Amino acid sequence: MWAFSYNLPAHRSARGRGTLTEETVLTIVHGDEWTTVIRPCTGWPGLGWRELVQSRELIALLVWRDLVATYQQTILGPVWHLLQPLLSTITFTIVFGHIVRLPTEGVPHFLFYLVGIVAWSYFSGSVLATANIFSAQAHLFGKVYFPRLVVPIAIVLSRAMPACAQLILALIVVGYYAASGSTVSLTANLLFVPLLLGMLALFSVTVGTLVSALTIRYRDLQHLVTFGITLMMFVTPVLYPVSVVPTKYRSLLVLNPAASIIEAFRRAVLGTAPVELRPLFVSLSLIAGLAIVSLFAFRRAEAAFIDTV
Repeated sequence: MWAFSYNLPAHRSARGRGTLTEETVLTIVHGDEWTTVIRPCTGWPGLGWRELVQSRELIALLVWRDLVATYQQTILGPVWHLLQPLLSTITFTIVFGHIVRLPTEGVPHFLFYLVGIVAWSYFSGSVLATANIFSAQAHLFGKVYFPRLVVPIAIVLSRAMPACAQLILALIVVGYYAASGSTVSLTANLLFVPLLLGMLALFSVTVGTLVSALTIRYRDLQHLVTFGITLMMFVTPVLYPVSVVPTKYRSLLVLNPAASIIEAFRRAVLGTAPVELRPLFVSLSLIAGLAIVSLFAFRRAEAAFIDTV
């Protein structure tokens, strides 16, 4: 015999502190055997590795949903994944390469901007998509239980596939310029690319989930996310190399993990200089510290967001 029970939780009535005070238990009973028990997080909110692993099929389904829905009912479909960086690269080449004439350390302007845009588009797109998951997915979160971290992870993974396609395009262009006698070349530094993309993925999901948790209480933050990402682009070496930054200000770039990651990404793809590991270690340490804060804020927000969204 199957039995099903669900105990509704009690909430604190104080404004802004809606946290679970009683156990929420979902039980499916077959005879005398309990198969599933869901309890609220008590104490330090962990990552919940076991739940995430068990939800791998759901992650794959959400990734597929995002890939299909992004350009559904469009004329060019997935081709937009390649057209967007190309159009942006052409624009930046004309404006910053031929009008403003920013130096690119001897690298052709088109190639310099293309590689930077591929990395930056992945990071910024992932942050913007995860920054409002509580409001965008409220209809889903309010109906069924599953680990909420599944959604930002699925977003980052779904955006990694177009980023890989754009990277392949960039490598083809690098190969063309290398065959034409340019200063760029395909070297063993390409082995760093998966690591650097992984660091960008971790940083983007960290920033995105932190912003999404904060917007539960401070709604006006969601209006500042796009502006903040645009502003961050100009303090990250996407349109210029680190060498043009005055020496006294270069130490400030260390506070921006995306700066060292994108600079290393450009070096790895273009093969113009060796990848420096020390700035990457510093960036990884900053990301790890921020990830702890982001995870704590996210797990606290998910307990009561449905009452405030």
